[in-house]
Amino acid sequence: MQPTYILLAVDKPLTSAIFYETLLGTAPLEAQETFALFRMDPATMLGLWSKHTIEPPVHVPAGSAELCFVLESCEAVDACHERWKAQGLPILQAPVEADFGYTFTATDPDGHRLRAFRPSEQG
Repeated sequence: MQPTYILLAVDKPLTSAIFYETLLGTAPLEAQETFALFRMDPATMLGLWSKHTIEPPVHVPAGSAELCFVLESCEAVDACHERWKAQGLPILQAPVEADFGYTFTATDPDGHRLRAFRPSEQG
């Protein structure tokens, strides 16, 4: 069994949809006052559900969820960092070498963490 949906509780789904449309470079499949939906790849969807209407209610602090984006090189991580910084995303961690690879962390408007990284070489 594989997870196929990632759901984030957000304050304003339409506002978050605009943010994620820019970040992902793709339009949402649907965007309403209480819910927006993106196709991340053929098997994975990203849902943005209003934290005011999500059932059952969510009581999780901002920053508890993290979306990770695997990139092909350290240069791609640096370029993504510069692009997100230029777009005004809050950067929580500048690019750094970690145990699992080269990475940095930013946040979306609701405080969900966005991590871009190039995995360490294995073997």
